[in-house]
Amino acid sequence: MSGISSSPDRDQGSEILRFAQNDIITMTTHERNLWQGIDPAAQTALTPRDYHTASFAQELAQRGVDAGELVAADKNQRKIKKAWIPGVEIFARKIHPQRHRGCFGEFVRRDEGILAQIGLWPKQWSAARMFAQSAKGFHVHPPSIPPDTTAEKWLRRLFIRSPKNYSLRRYDDEQWDVMFFLQGRVEMILCDIRVGLPRRVMRLFVEGDNHRSKNNVGVVIPPGVAHAIRAEGAEDVVMVYGTSTIFHPEFEGRIASEVESAELPESWQRFLGRGD
Repeated sequence: MSGISSSPDRDQGSEILRFAQNDIITMTTHERNLWQGIDPAAQTALTPRDYHTASFAQELAQRGVDAGELVAADKNQRKIKKAWIPGVEIFARKIHPQRHRGCFGEFVRRDEGILAQIGLWPKQWSAARMFAQSAKGFHVHPPSIPPDTTAEKWLRRLFIRSPKNYSLRRYDDEQWDVMFFLQGRVEMILCDIRVGLPRRVMRLFVEGDNHRSKNNVGVVIPPGVAHAIRAEGAEDVVMVYGTSTIFHPEFEGRIASEVESAELPESWQRFLGRGD
């Protein structure tokens, strides 16, 4: 992450993150007068939430947007293109209810749709379950850089200068993720930390097949884009994901993932650490 150069886009990203830290605004005199019947000491703790509509980039990075809105978004529009993480794909899925039985939904077809377009077909499929109120901390997979160039030059060629030349992508040498959700609701957070590319944040809300809506989507995540998932509500999350390579432990880089640790109480650790 230290190799990322400064740019106007990166400055904008800093503004977005600062915006994200200010979800509340200072109360006006009129608003304070509304609370004159409340104890003055309690009044000082009151802060109204900001419900103003922000720019698309701010909404996407700070509050998050429904996945269905991103499926419908025109990535050729300047404001959307400037906020979108290059290489990320979000595509709609159709879930069919089967009365008295459940539901049916396809993941993806090898020769149709987004994966056919970008030339990606996973070599491994896996499943995961997340308990309610749990999270998968940020992790990232390393991009594969050819030996005859620099990381910055390669990544800019791949995603800025020739973004539709999918034949350049090194799917066999780096892990791309394709994620689907069968059950529950999640918040997914993506952060681009690839050297030479603007640091961008995307927060989106995805719903599992058991919640039939426009938010039933598949998500493609490139290497170099850190990602985290939080389960929403009191329902377990079940997901299926494909990877462009088979599992390689060295491809798994953890960042701020302590949310996954269930540490024992300090007194328990002291007790267990005692000798005879």
